[in-house]
Amino acid sequence: MRLTALDEVSERLGLKRGQGLAEARAMFPKIDVMDEDGEADQVLLEAIADWCDRYTPLVALGGREGLLLDITGCAHLFGGEEALLRDILKRLFHMGFDVKGAISSSPGLSWAACRFGRGGVIDDETMKEVLAPLPVNALRIDDAMIVSLHKLRLKRVGDLFPMPRAPLARRFGTQLLLRLDQALGANEEAISPRRPVAALSAERRLAEPIQAEEHILQLIGQIATSLRPGLEARGIGGRVFELVLFRIDGRVFRITAGASQPLRDPERISTLFSERLNAVHDDLDAGFGFELLRLNVLQHDTFRTAQGDFIGDGESEISLADFVDRVSARLGADCLQFAGLRQSHMPERARVFVPAMTAGSAQKKGDEDLAFAPRSDRPLRLFHHPEPIDAFAATVPDGPPQRFRWRRIVHRVVRAEGPERISPEWWIDPKEAEERDYFRLESDAGRRFWIFREGHYDGKTAPSWRVHGIFA
Repeated sequence: MRLTALDEVSERLGLKRGQGLAEARAMFPKIDVMDEDGEADQVLLEAIADWCDRYTPLVALGGREGLLLDITGCAHLFGGEEALLRDILKRLFHMGFDVKGAISSSPGLSWAACRFGRGGVIDDETMKEVLAPLPVNALRIDDAMIVSLHKLRLKRVGDLFPMPRAPLARRFGTQLLLRLDQALGANEEAISPRRPVAALSAERRLAEPIQAEEHILQLIGQIATSLRPGLEARGIGGRVFELVLFRIDGRVFRITAGASQPLRDPERISTLFSERLNAVHDDLDAGFGFELLRLNVLQHDTFRTAQGDFIGDGESEISLADFVDRVSARLGADCLQFAGLRQSHMPERARVFVPAMTAGSAQKKGDEDLAFAPRSDRPLRLFHHPEPIDAFAATVPDGPPQRFRWRRIVHRVVRAEGPERISPEWWIDPKEAEERDYFRLESDAGRRFWIFREGHYDGKTAPSWRVHGIFA
């Protein structure tokens, strides 16, 4: 067993990470040791990352012990970079965390200043001065390279500044120079956020925390109203909205609601979350209240304006969409489904049931699926599994039957159209799959059927006949 993490007191005593536990106890018998729980540590770090979303939507994990925040364009909202950093550290301290933070134009320098320096706000003019006295470990290089640098008495980052770059690249590879350039800001380093960045976002900071659901819904309507000008300016409407509730003790709740059509109306957006809050009522613990509410537009679509009805209230136009949205928000997106189209030559594969929430995007004009729209010669009712029939007096080799028995009833054919050949899809069906010849038949009773012959008359085995659908 070895030490994986130390507090400041243990570090001052001279203990090191990776040191054996038996050796540490021999040196200091009274040290307190706890078993490491990597999963719990990761969950805690991600919870702190969720809390940091109040400062910027661009939050990334910086290893197992830190976070990276891209605060470009956000610092002025908190009174500047120093005020922002001071606010983060103070809040986390009151939550029980002893943390260190740094702000600079380089993620690599901020990472190094937090772990090996004093942190704070670092100007571009002082980047070299801050980085020079730090050990080479601060460049985020592997242990083998650190050992090699120490053998050459290159122990500080400042020792690398006067060295020629070409010999360093030949001896240590390009990784060392890349990390050095990233720390100095000469090579840009992007931050990959944990969550997708919302297309539009609006929030409301509260002087007094709120707990009641009606107060939350009231604020959702106000925030949605402030989102409307941005949606109108872009000509879009929201399809998926996310409500983020920041509890006063640091916990963050995320509630997502979708719409079947692009939305701008604040009242309808508020209604969506009214249903969602009812659905997650037991899981939403307000605690001592929420101090910050944010509404994100995660997905959007083109908002097509249409002429309203002559009555002027527009209720008939949105009644079905509103019903779909409210029921799906309460019971889940899969509770209501509609039959959509899928690109396939085989009739039983050409349809698929999809959530009604996606009806607007799946069937909008110009969609590629419209090329596979049902033809007029297809039956109104199509069986999911074609049913076998007994065919009699079929004209060999490609003619329709004169009579057939289906569900114990014999039907005599008076009219027939076909055949229409549909070949199996070789990229899906096995090699032994047979071609199908479809016929449209009308019986003496006036009933119309869609049947097919699978296989051909080859003198050895007779083909099989099945009924696949019924016409109106």
